[in-house]
Amino acid sequence: MISMPRKNSAIQMELIQRSRMADVEIYTNRGCSACVGAKHYLDSKGVNYTEKKLGKSKKIDSEFSIRTRGAKKIPQIFINNEWIGGYDELISYDKAGELNWRLGLEQKPRVGLFTTIFRFMKGEKY
Repeated sequence: MISMPRKNSAIQMELIQRSRMADVEIYTNRGCSACVGAKHYLDSKGVNYTEKKLGKSKKIDSEFSIRTRGAKKIPQIFINNEWIGGYDELISYDKAGELNWRLGLEQKPRVGLFTTIFRFMKGEKY
C-alpha cells in the first residue's frame, strides 16, 4: 500500500485565503503618482487586482464614467464591485481597520453602535 504524504497546512491555508480574496479593480492613468501609490499599497498587502488603464479604449473610459458617476480623480478602486473611491479613501479604510476584511485577508471586525453612529455623523461610509 502506498502512503500519501501529509498535506502541508500552510499551503492549504494560503489556498483557502486566496479563494476568499476579494475581486479588486483599479482604474489608473499613465503618469499618476496616486495610482502608483495605490497599486504599491495593494501589492504590500499581497492583493491581486485588475488594473484598467484609462485612455486605452473607449469601452474602458465609458465603463469608468458610468461606474464612478463621472468621477474626475484617479485612481478609482472597486472591491467586490463596491466603489471604494480613490487612494485617500483606500488609506482611510485601512486606518479604520476595515480594509483587510474587505479584501478578504481577515474576518470582519465587530463595530459597536457608538462607532457606527459616530462614523455616520462624520459622513464616513465605512
